[in-house]
Amino acid sequence: MADRDTLALPLEVRARLAELELELSEGDITQKGYEKKRSKLLGAYLPQPPGVEPSLPQERRTPVTPSSSSRYHRRRSSGSRDERYRSDVHTEAVQAALAKHKERKMAVPMPSKRRSLVVQTSMDAYTPPGELHKPSRDTSSGSEEEGSVQGDSQGTPTSSQGSINMEHWISRAIHGSTTSSTTSSSSTQSGGSGAANRLADVMAQTHIGPIAHHSLKRKTIPGTVENGNSLRRSCEFGSELTWQPLETEENHSAPPDVTTYTSEHSIQVERPQGSTSRAAPKYGNAELMETGDGVPVSSRVSAKIQQLVNTLKRPKRPPLREFFVDDFEELLEVQQPDPNQPKSEGAQMLPLRGEQLGVVTNWPPSLEAALQRWGTISPKAPCLTTMDTNGKPLYILTYGKLWTRSMKVAYNILHKLGTKQEPMVRPGDRVALVFPNNDPAAFMVAFYGCLLAEVVPVPIEVPLTRKDAGSQQIGFLLGSCGVTVALTSDACHKGLPKSPTGEIPQFKGWPKLLWFVTESKHLSKPPRDWFPHIKDANNDTAYIEYKTCKDGSVLGVTVTRIALLTHCQALTQACGYTEAETIVNVLDFKKDVGLWHGILTSVMNMMHVISIPYSLMKVNPVSWIQKVCQYKAKVACVKSRDMHWALVAHRDQRDVNLSSLRMLIVADGSNPWSISSCDAFLNVFQSKGLRQEVICPCASSPEALTVAIRRPTDDTNQPPGRGVLSMHGLSYGVIRVDSEEKLSVLTVQDVGTVMPGALMCVVRPDGIPQLCKTDEIGELCVCSIATGTSYYGLSGMTKNTFEVFPMTGSGAPISEYPFVRTGLLGFIGPGGLVFIVGKMDGLMVVCGRRHNADDIVATALAVEPMKFVYRGRIAVFSITVLHDERIVIVAEQRPDSTEEDSFQWMSRVLQAIDSIHQVGVYCLALVPANTLPKTPLGGIHLSETKQLFLEGSLHPCNVLMCPHTCVTNLPKPRQKQPEIGPASVMVGNLVSGKRIAQASGRDLGQIEDNDQFLFLSEVLQWRAQTTPDHILYTLLNSRGTIANSLTCLQLHKRAEKIAAMLGERGHLQDGEHVALVYPPGIDLIAAFYGCLYAGCVPITVRPPHPQNIATTLPTVKMIVEVSRSACIMTSQIICKLLRSREASAAVDIRTWPPVLDTDDLPKKRPLQIYKPLNPDTLAYLDFSVSTTGMLAGVKMSHTATSAFCRSIKLQCELYPSREVAICLDPYCGLGFVLWCLCSVYSGHQSILIPPSELETNPALWLLAVSQYKVRDTFCSYSVMELCTKGLGLQTESLKSRGLDLSRVRTCVVVAEERPRIALTQSFSKLFKDLGLHPRAVSTSFGCRVNLAVCLQPHRLGKLAEQGTSGPDPTTVYVDMRALRHDRVRLVERGSPHSLPLMESGKILPGVRIIIANPETKGPLGDSHLGEIWVHSGHNASGYFTIYGDESLQSDHFNSRLSFGDTQTIWARTGYLGFLRRTELTDASGERHDALYVVGALDEAMELRGMRYHPIDIETSVIRTHKSITECAVFTWTNLLVVVVELDGSEQEALDLVPLVTNVVLEEHYLIVGVVVVVDIGVIPINSRGEKQRMHLRDGFLADQLDPIYVAYNM
Repeated sequence: MADRDTLALPLEVRARLAELELELSEGDITQKGYEKKRSKLLGAYLPQPPGVEPSLPQERRTPVTPSSSSRYHRRRSSGSRDERYRSDVHTEAVQAALAKHKERKMAVPMPSKRRSLVVQTSMDAYTPPGELHKPSRDTSSGSEEEGSVQGDSQGTPTSSQGSINMEHWISRAIHGSTTSSTTSSSSTQSGGSGAANRLADVMAQTHIGPIAHHSLKRKTIPGTVENGNSLRRSCEFGSELTWQPLETEENHSAPPDVTTYTSEHSIQVERPQGSTSRAAPKYGNAELMETGDGVPVSSRVSAKIQQLVNTLKRPKRPPLREFFVDDFEELLEVQQPDPNQPKSEGAQMLPLRGEQLGVVTNWPPSLEAALQRWGTISPKAPCLTTMDTNGKPLYILTYGKLWTRSMKVAYNILHKLGTKQEPMVRPGDRVALVFPNNDPAAFMVAFYGCLLAEVVPVPIEVPLTRKDAGSQQIGFLLGSCGVTVALTSDACHKGLPKSPTGEIPQFKGWPKLLWFVTESKHLSKPPRDWFPHIKDANNDTAYIEYKTCKDGSVLGVTVTRIALLTHCQALTQACGYTEAETIVNVLDFKKDVGLWHGILTSVMNMMHVISIPYSLMKVNPVSWIQKVCQYKAKVACVKSRDMHWALVAHRDQRDVNLSSLRMLIVADGSNPWSISSCDAFLNVFQSKGLRQEVICPCASSPEALTVAIRRPTDDTNQPPGRGVLSMHGLSYGVIRVDSEEKLSVLTVQDVGTVMPGALMCVVRPDGIPQLCKTDEIGELCVCSIATGTSYYGLSGMTKNTFEVFPMTGSGAPISEYPFVRTGLLGFIGPGGLVFIVGKMDGLMVVCGRRHNADDIVATALAVEPMKFVYRGRIAVFSITVLHDERIVIVAEQRPDSTEEDSFQWMSRVLQAIDSIHQVGVYCLALVPANTLPKTPLGGIHLSETKQLFLEGSLHPCNVLMCPHTCVTNLPKPRQKQPEIGPASVMVGNLVSGKRIAQASGRDLGQIEDNDQFLFLSEVLQWRAQTTPDHILYTLLNSRGTIANSLTCLQLHKRAEKIAAMLGERGHLQDGEHVALVYPPGIDLIAAFYGCLYAGCVPITVRPPHPQNIATTLPTVKMIVEVSRSACIMTSQIICKLLRSREASAAVDIRTWPPVLDTDDLPKKRPLQIYKPLNPDTLAYLDFSVSTTGMLAGVKMSHTATSAFCRSIKLQCELYPSREVAICLDPYCGLGFVLWCLCSVYSGHQSILIPPSELETNPALWLLAVSQYKVRDTFCSYSVMELCTKGLGLQTESLKSRGLDLSRVRTCVVVAEERPRIALTQSFSKLFKDLGLHPRAVSTSFGCRVNLAVCLQPHRLGKLAEQGTSGPDPTTVYVDMRALRHDRVRLVERGSPHSLPLMESGKILPGVRIIIANPETKGPLGDSHLGEIWVHSGHNASGYFTIYGDESLQSDHFNSRLSFGDTQTIWARTGYLGFLRRTELTDASGERHDALYVVGALDEAMELRGMRYHPIDIETSVIRTHKSITECAVFTWTNLLVVVVELDGSEQEALDLVPLVTNVVLEEHYLIVGVVVVVDIGVIPINSRGEKQRMHLRDGFLADQLDPIYVAYNM
């Protein structure tokens, strides 16, 4: 095999080859050109056997066969990957791991994204590639504080065949590619360029890789809405599908639904990109989709969900065993130790001592003394040379100038700030040093000035409000240090942001500072006799170095004067510094290695520092190498990124000679991935005079200063230490050299030996500081004078970090002196070499295994295509969700990546990390290039990125969540126990003292004068005779003026005419059905009584909406057909509408029954008014949409109707002198009864306010209530919401208009759901200022089988003399987790998992309630959640269906208990709830039983064996982000689907995905399967303001929602 070892290539050939390699990797030459030049170079030296390609000189030698050589090229073309993480071996491992995965393809459904979002993220949001080359742009790289290079070969490769590696992975991925051409769309919303649209089209057509990609596109729906307002898809109106009114037994959700368009909800959507006109959608209907049992539906969405379901069925990690109890019976699983995990086997380690710190005779007693010495003996000696951005020396600071200027600064600080009596700064005070990175000279003068004045410098970054991510935290540090003065340079002072008056504003979180410019020209000369007091080094604080923690907080590490001096001595000894050496420093001189070598130790040894600013490195990455050559520098201080940059850009340099270097200090040697930069750099520059032993990685931390450094040896034979460690072992904290699993290894280099005069040991990272064994990874601790001594002002944290006493296994401390924790993880290898495998800050403990963020970064960056991550800018951190850490990866993607590229790359990263680290990634987010927050030196600001992620303000352009694969500690699914027999339940309840949950309203009592009438028609005739001019109804228009009113007589007369017309023109027989299609108003009431007079059965139907006929008319048609109406009565306008051209497009108008227009009535009366023979015959039909989206008509008999009115009259104390304001829809349920029936029965005046009028005038209802001095009013939740949102800011102006609600004693919300406590409370709070009594608001509860079970009229205290009908509604707090197990457990307000529930109103007179088990039909005890069953005179008598499906009816309307009272006939409401006996008493002195409605049985979701109510999950979701305005959840094939409405820019859509997933996991222990982000108004709502979740589900499955984004969680 012709390996490199057999090729004796001359050095210049090697160098030329390495250059070629780089050119290829940067895309500067094509593959062809590369191979040509390479074979030319090698031709002379190679006896070439057939089929073998020669390979290139490189540190790690692998025999290269043709197959691996192609892999080799692909690997080398890494481009702008962050070189700190560069390792060819690791890359190869990642590729191999992915190749293994390639066989079992990942069936991840690709997220669907709205076109406007795609275009935006792929093109518009970025700078055109040309601009990226301008040197002035401050782009940057790195995942810590790394900068970036301009010559970084942006843009696409120039080769004609495109980038090689791209080809490779595409060809590897497409094994049988499919092209799914998706419907292209005309309504792209962003104003993207033509190119962008074309790009999107291309994207839609091509299809790469194993992931099935169906992108959801906008469809233009016929029937466009006026003015481009997207109408609220409120749906009492479904689709043109033919409805089957009632299904069979299993479809227990009852009749089908259609919901209307209520104009009440037309919400206008304004999107930033300009709105396109869209139609209200047509919601499909469940009938066509076998959704229930997981049979796939013919729809793209569901195909994708099916794919997700299949993916999730794949076996997961092995299940975990033991549990810890989360203070309840829902147990979260605890990670069990893996029996096969590697265990440490070594002996206990021994602490390692560094060599003696030899005190050299001429070492100064303090650093100031050294400065004085050099400043006076050799004032001309150069101390510091600074460079401008062209690399020309800008300024040379000599030791003499440094000495005199520092003295001047010291004098001015002490004597010129404040007054003589009250100086602002005294010795020992802290001052901030604010100097830019390009002015080390001014910084050095100020720093030494502080040392001479004995004040404590706190060097910090320049606060540029726009860029500096962590500036606020720095402010907290300054505040806690008591800093009042900031020293800065002239240029920097001028550059700070100024207020209009020219003052520097106080930065956010900063204390008030006096800015003091240290340039000599601004300072007074010290008097001749003044001299700084130069002491020997002591224990006073010398300076404070800031340190940013993992969570973003900033701490100040104090370093004493003796530590400072000792550290300089130790560095001098370890590095062998001598006087007048030249040192090139690329690092930040304000802190860390740059400060210690370039500002402090250099002065102790009178060295000359050449300082290279970051701005110069960005323009010319080779500048530091040029300066080493130019000044023949002996030492250079760099980071691995500087070596990488030099590699990328060195090829223009011809005369590079690095032989003068005796030491190249690599400051981030503690990053295990720095080894690859060191190797690559040595490889290329060995030919330029660089010796291997010169490269000296060092490890340091703010707390322990320099921890270890490799000494520059003269012995070339001793190779540096290497360790090839198993990643699997490392995750258990155990050192295992290169396991059999070759893929997952970490190669580390040593960082030399312990510092002189120090003692080092390794302790367990958590718990008590116990010494590790020799083969364990732990945290390095150092005992030395030369370390930090405390975190300023934080004694507790100081104790844990700076005063650690490591113990032996027996518990004895190993030393009487305290150690300092370094924050570095590693071990001490053979020969006393220190190895570092990561930092405590980057440690993530997932399921008990430790992973290092840097390792994960390296793996992600090794995934092809490597250039995918923009400049290697990637952040890895963990967040805690559900009691464990979860890994999150955020990367910037290249501006030119397509959706396919992104998704392909993300799925490969998941596979690679799974293979190599055996850990799941919880969330992978891609953001556009240059959008992550930066540190001052241009790296990624990690804690800020994490903060943005958790707040939902990161704005990613792609997200992939994998909770299904990562979250392995969910509670065990609940196993339902077999039901216990009835007898034992009875006995159990008796024994435990629980009463059976039952309650009833008061008796209907004695009969009053109008109560002898059995029929409403008789009551009306009686009223027309006795009180003909008494006004029963007043209708208001949107201006609040009376549009119409009716007296008893007028109503009677009008009803007679209508009855006559029905007889004449309609030729109707007794008992025939008539559909009343009227807008809310008086015509509707007259038509209703006209029908009763004629003996017909009326059905009220909401009229079609003129702007939205296509979706609203089919429902009208359907109700007319289902109710078997013989004719339609309506007004003239609607009559025309029903026969219009638009109508004929929506339905077949020829099949309408006769339509009678009641606007012109005959003048004659009927021969006689019909009187029913039997009170149990049908009075009217009530058609309504249940919350589950089913259309159900119930039959109301005359008996039930009268009983209902009587019950309401008694409960609300209604009589003729009362006025009641009603703002409800009059088409079904209690709304219809209050609007049409109650006034006639009780004689009170009803003030009718159509809810649709509130859209033009939201204050209409409340103004009417105030104006008419109404005491009782009824409304719906949608009305209440409209008032809360629409009038929130207008309470003052309403007050000035005289709005007064102090007379209102009851305001009842009419509803068929759980009371919305948050809405009622905010309504009460908002209008409290207008006199609304906080206890006036209450709710009612009704359902299909009984239109009103509860109704709470309050009697407030001051109105007590008018009779007290009931106590206040009570609120209880129940444990949400117990509720999932159908148990009711009361808890205190504010306790975790507590859920507030409000009583649903007082049970109506004549109503009995019992709580029954919906499965066994047995009665339940008080503490159980069960179905509410009701027995009452006003129960409906059955469903009205075409097929007369009796089985369903008998179950709903005629149920009996399985034991206990088996005689009573009950109606099942279909709602779950419970009863509580309260401490309150009602009028009769009885204890008050409160009914709490929890939710509809049909809507409750069975997940993991527990019962969840959608509203609870929705409430959690709405709380997570300010832009979520509404949310609805449903399940489909056991997947939880969460739909959220986004009120914000579409760029925020993807922020919501992780937040929604997190909150549902944390609060409900459920994994969200699909997150759908939609526009405002997409979640359908019925006229009562209830969400129609089933409709939404059908719309989603039929792909009709036009979502902004759909995320499929893995």
